[in-house]
Amino acid sequence: MRLCRPLAAALGGLALVLTTTGSALAADGTFAWIGPKGKAYAIDSPPDNKCFDMAQEARGARNATKKPLVVYTKKKCKGSALRLAPGRSASDSARFASVIFNPR
Repeated sequence: MRLCRPLAAALGGLALVLTTTGSALAADGTFAWIGPKGKAYAIDSPPDNKCFDMAQEARGARNATKKPLVVYTKKKCKGSALRLAPGRSASDSARFASVIFNPR
């Protein structure tokens, strides 16, 4: 019983830290792109420094976040890279296979 209280307090503190720093670990704003058949897709507040592979055709990246991102021509953030500053967009014909937000 004595061990449970300190453990519960530590976990509660960790939960508080994670909830208050969540926005600092994400690229606030929206990342949008064009998928198959011209359908628009978007992600709100994507996490920083994590590579995402696109599951299907992706083109026309639009960075409406507050941090830079990089789109790559190949999966696993490999191949030719195109860096997009906040507020910038790639051409609608520019295809990409993966993206990383706020890379280190």
